[in-house]
Amino acid sequence: MKTVRNILLLMTSVCLVFSCSKYDGDELAVSLKKGKAEPTTVTVPFRANFVGTYIYAGPKASCGEWNPEGGIMWGMVINEGSGRGTHMGRFTHHFEFCCDFISGIYPGPIGHMEAWFTAADGDILNVYCAGQVLNGRLDYHPADVNSYFRDPFVIMGGTGRFEGATGSGYTDDYNRDSYPENSFHHWRGTITLVRGNQR
Repeated sequence: MKTVRNILLLMTSVCLVFSCSKYDGDELAVSLKKGKAEPTTVTVPFRANFVGTYIYAGPKASCGEWNPEGGIMWGMVINEGSGRGTHMGRFTHHFEFCCDFISGIYPGPIGHMEAWFTAADGDILNVYCAGQVLNGRLDYHPADVNSYFRDPFVIMGGTGRFEGATGSGYTDDYNRDSYPENSFHHWRGTITLVRGNQR
């Protein structure tokens, strides 16, 4: 009987030690549930075809000196329009950047460029582009093309499903002697999206 009593006493002591311990399995499970897992991403092709109109192209003091007689013409370009793209469907665009109207270099010494696509649901995809508009046309361009630009672009996040998005690619764009829609854009590259943001 004494042995049984000693075993029961030992078991009671062990139970008390564990019950007073700071470790709580339920608490650990709750903290694991509260923890945030690292977001997963997916990289997929990106394509956008869109047509724009030059809303403004001319002097802007913040872009730099405007002195045509002196061979210096830093000005502002604002282009807006619409098109279709992967992961966006139908969208509108707004591009605003500084440009040297003589050399065609953009966005200029201050690097001013605000550029984005707005999808039909309101999600915004921010982009950045830099390069040079060249006079003339390439063989595969329509006959009335007067200038073109094939430059790198970078995807710089956005809102909604484009929050945290990254990516890059190249433009294949040109200007035509048409009006009001006189700029034509064909972008190809890849986009990396955060999976939890996709709808």
